[in-house]
Amino acid sequence: MKQYNAIKARHPGALLLFRVGDFYETFGEDAVRASKILDIVLTKRANGSASHIELAGFPHHSLDTYLPKLVRAGNRVAICDQLEDPKTVKGIVKRGVTELVTPGLSLNDNVLDQKKNNFLAAVHYDKEKVGLSLLDLSTGEFLVAQGNDAYIDKLIQSFQPSEFIYSKEAKTRFRYANHNNFALDEWIFSRTFGYEKLIKHFKTPNLKGFGVEEMDASIIAAGAVLYYLEETAHNRNEHIANISRIDENQYVWMDKFTIRNLELVNPAQPDGQSLIEVIDRTITSMGGRMLRRWMVLPLKNKDQIEKRQDLVEGLIEQEDALTQIEHRLKDIKDLERLSSKIATARINPRELNQLKSSLSQIAPLRKLLTVLANEGATSLHNLLDEFDEIIELFDAQLKEEVPLTASQGGVIKKGIDEELDEYRSIAFSGKDYLRGIQERESKATGITSLKIAYNKVFGYYLEVSNTHKDKVPETWIRKQTLVNAERYITEELKIYEEKILKAEVEIFQIEFRLYQAMVIKASTWIDKIQKTAKAVATLDCLVSFALVAKQQHYVRPTLSNGKELDIKGGRHPVIEQNLPPEEDYIPNDVFLDDESQQIIIITGPNMAGKSALLRQVALITILAQVGSFVPAGYARIGIVDKVFTRVGASDNLSRGESTFMVEMTETASILNNLSDRSLVLMDEIGRGTSTYDGISIAWSIVEFLHNAGKGAKTLFATHYHELNELTKDLPRVKNFNVSVKELNNKVVFLRKLQPGGSEHSFGIHVAQMAGMPNNIVIRANEILKHLEKDKLSEKEKEKLSELPSSQFQLNLFESDPRFEEVLKILRESDINTISPVEALLKLNEMQSLLKGK
Repeated sequence: MKQYNAIKARHPGALLLFRVGDFYETFGEDAVRASKILDIVLTKRANGSASHIELAGFPHHSLDTYLPKLVRAGNRVAICDQLEDPKTVKGIVKRGVTELVTPGLSLNDNVLDQKKNNFLAAVHYDKEKVGLSLLDLSTGEFLVAQGNDAYIDKLIQSFQPSEFIYSKEAKTRFRYANHNNFALDEWIFSRTFGYEKLIKHFKTPNLKGFGVEEMDASIIAAGAVLYYLEETAHNRNEHIANISRIDENQYVWMDKFTIRNLELVNPAQPDGQSLIEVIDRTITSMGGRMLRRWMVLPLKNKDQIEKRQDLVEGLIEQEDALTQIEHRLKDIKDLERLSSKIATARINPRELNQLKSSLSQIAPLRKLLTVLANEGATSLHNLLDEFDEIIELFDAQLKEEVPLTASQGGVIKKGIDEELDEYRSIAFSGKDYLRGIQERESKATGITSLKIAYNKVFGYYLEVSNTHKDKVPETWIRKQTLVNAERYITEELKIYEEKILKAEVEIFQIEFRLYQAMVIKASTWIDKIQKTAKAVATLDCLVSFALVAKQQHYVRPTLSNGKELDIKGGRHPVIEQNLPPEEDYIPNDVFLDDESQQIIIITGPNMAGKSALLRQVALITILAQVGSFVPAGYARIGIVDKVFTRVGASDNLSRGESTFMVEMTETASILNNLSDRSLVLMDEIGRGTSTYDGISIAWSIVEFLHNAGKGAKTLFATHYHELNELTKDLPRVKNFNVSVKELNNKVVFLRKLQPGGSEHSFGIHVAQMAGMPNNIVIRANEILKHLEKDKLSEKEKEKLSELPSSQFQLNLFESDPRFEEVLKILRESDINTISPVEALLKLNEMQSLLKGK
């Protein structure tokens, strides 16, 4: 326990898994926490005195089962192993922390989500800028960015780090407290320290080659990440060979609200579906991770987008090549994470075999890309490397069927090492040799029942039944007496036993040495494997686009450097896939530009599809700029540089913000960051406050977007029909409505966008469809008809004061004389003195009166 306490003191914030024999044990508070998370038994043990300590443990071979549960529960887990072989040590075995696993730093496949990156984020706050560094230890991706708070918020929403580190000094400014986070000492967050860490790691004189030399805030954050790796005993990081800058100017700006509102990667509701779930047909884990990145970082460069489109089109046209590429991708494992395991020397023999079989698919892929014959395919072809040398090495040395760990033997093929083959012949032909001894001694002594066996206490021995023990030669040495037999050893048996035991030890050592040499050789190929992995992931994403386009009848959008947005027959990619089989999605046309139709005000009833229409325009635009085909009959997209959405309503009560405050904050963010190429989607602005306040705010926002909004293309859905008047004074504002038909006092939603404003919201019909009590619906209709009598009246307050009084509560008592009798009985009854029987009689009397008896 003294040893345990010393190690625990060095890692006070971590849950310590302490190796004792064949178990990992936890003690004290760690044991209480672990027992709850893992649902294992919590016990107590004496601690060398009258006191006791809590204890909970699990077998060491179950680490891969229990570790993920502890990490996913937000724990930092220190794994303390035995650093010496207990058989060779007297007294207490030396122990030490071999790995500190945190939510953001893990190489364990059971902890990681195969199609999601697992980023550790470091955030550094300068006076003017915020620096962000993102590291995925499992893939080696190391990214940096810097900018204002809003930009960093957007990136964090996009990349969704599993863990954060920041300076203790910045605790009041750090805003991601709901995540797993860890505060480090202030001295770590300095440019000098960070710069030295980076140039030492990358072995370069400066950082100019990475394009981050002047990014001080980012350099500080990245240096903190490398420091944290050292502190958590992650010292082998050769696979982190590059640091990349996230260039704000390359990608479409989408703030954190937009990424959330459009449900690009995460659904808003637990049972909802995100865009990524609908279009992700990626086959490899690498492709799945890259597609998520693409989805939150659409491109602005027309040439880059069209290069992706060309390859998607080529795949659709060359159906046979597409099928073959699909087939090859299915046999490619996660090259990025396998290369990381090579670098950290954590790759097991089965994974090395997976690497071999995966690399074997690269040459056929290169050949298939030449068939497509377009610029995008050629670029990818050139990025796929050749791996003949490493494949031949694995083929020559590695067995096809191998155990999970290299220390178990059975990994290396025959004929690779003479000494290994010799020891194998001793170890594996031992049975034949022992059988020969048994037959020879049995014949020489006449002991027909002679047996040779083995146990851990005596090793190999001869067993003679009591019937024949008088025939035992004097040279045999008796070791054990049983009820019915005697056990003996001989000099020959002991010599051979030593040979076999030595052979087994030597086999494991030689095989492990040869295996390690293979891993070291493979580590020299990490850079090529990583570059090839990126190319394979890119191809996988484009194959996914091609498969979705074929299956869902998507079209290739035309991209332009103009400012028009022309979509004909557009559909919502998520909603159309979730419709019942018998129902078709109703497509819609939308046209926006900066000259004739900059702002469309969309009115129409609830449930008619206004919000779906807004979202589908944004999703079609984003898909187009990601390089995908789009759900439409035709689409011409002028490159958009920013997408803003203000849809839905939610309180942020933890920060003291009401629904309306959140709405206004998000709207302000949009209006303060507009550009002439922005796409703006606003849904029900102003509904969180009073009617007149709401109309006033919505009206002024539309005026601002028209007059000072730099030509930003806008879809503005509203219930305020008064906004239809704006078209009289603002030439680039047009009114549209989502059509409905009213038949027999029921509403039929046609979900078709048509010119002109709508006069009704049909909210009462929707309330009726939702199952609202009928008397409430009738009363609402009464009020509505009264309010609509004079739409031109000056003040709504005057209308409300003239409303007829509510009629559905006591009108029955006022109009029927029978109820007067009932009221009389109720008034004259003394509840405090009446007996239960009398009460029932009076109830019966009242019921009879009501029935007219």
